[in-house]
Amino acid sequence: MTQMTSAGKPAQPSGFRQWVLQPKVQKWLVIISFSLIPLILLFVFTYLPFGKMIQFSLFDRSYTKVRGFVGLKNYARIFTKKEYFGAMLLSLYYMGGALVQLVLALLFATMLSFKTKGGNFFKGAMFFPYLINGIAIGFIFKFFFTRGYVLDTLLGAIGFNKENLPYWLRDQSINNISLVGTSVWKHMGQNMVMFIGAIMSVDATLYEAAQIDGANRWQQFKYIILPSIKTIVVLNVILSITGSLSAFEPPYVIMGGGASGTATYFIKMHQTAHVDQKVGMACAMAVILMIIIIIATLLQKLIFKYVIKDGTDSKAKKPRGGVY
Repeated sequence: MTQMTSAGKPAQPSGFRQWVLQPKVQKWLVIISFSLIPLILLFVFTYLPFGKMIQFSLFDRSYTKVRGFVGLKNYARIFTKKEYFGAMLLSLYYMGGALVQLVLALLFATMLSFKTKGGNFFKGAMFFPYLINGIAIGFIFKFFFTRGYVLDTLLGAIGFNKENLPYWLRDQSINNISLVGTSVWKHMGQNMVMFIGAIMSVDATLYEAAQIDGANRWQQFKYIILPSIKTIVVLNVILSITGSLSAFEPPYVIMGGGASGTATYFIKMHQTAHVDQKVGMACAMAVILMIIIIIATLLQKLIFKYVIKDGTDSKAKKPRGGVY
């Protein structure tokens, strides 16, 4: 119950309680609480585990036993042992696939951003694979590439000799390319939708002015679309490259854990940690992966900064005829 003074008026809070109830103090308490709690959660669940991962990478240890301090030997083994360094080089396949994926996504996005017969159908059809679970896609393509199944049947129907077709999953000269094609098929639709959204936001009067100046479709793409969607292009490149470095589902599901030379760096890290129980080595692999991703991101930013000029940059070189 509210305490009453001798005059019959409610007693005013005093001391610390009175200070806390002040509107300005409550405002700052809310600001600090909403800022401090996320920072604490970020530290506890992100930065603290990351620091522990770096610490574990300097030891020869499993999940339960510490066998000794080894310093940088774990990092040295990754670059000297073929099984680890080869898995790292395997990421180049997926990087190449990521670039092909972006080129195709940008091509289809440019085509479907303008009036195209059946455009909505093609947008949905190309985006649909991204909605399918990666494990399900793995099982689909496992049968698709199996000798004598879907792909061989389709190629045989158009005139190829089935006996001369390669083993898409067993032949080490082509199996990684087949797996990369699976990733391109799944993720191209996502990139395409992001490109379409960016292209649709470009001012339509720029196209009209370009047509008046006599610009063809390629010039419109080069001087209007590409500079205008530079930010989305950079974002998609970063996401695609970083995703290619951590490719896991296609080789793990289709090849049963990365058989026949298809074990990617991420699969090898998983096997090292959870199968071989070499937690220190796996942590060192994770640190190296993070460093590679940071370097790749910085290189991409530098390339787009100095190679592809922003359309709003006053120093950007203008094409002949005044077309933007």
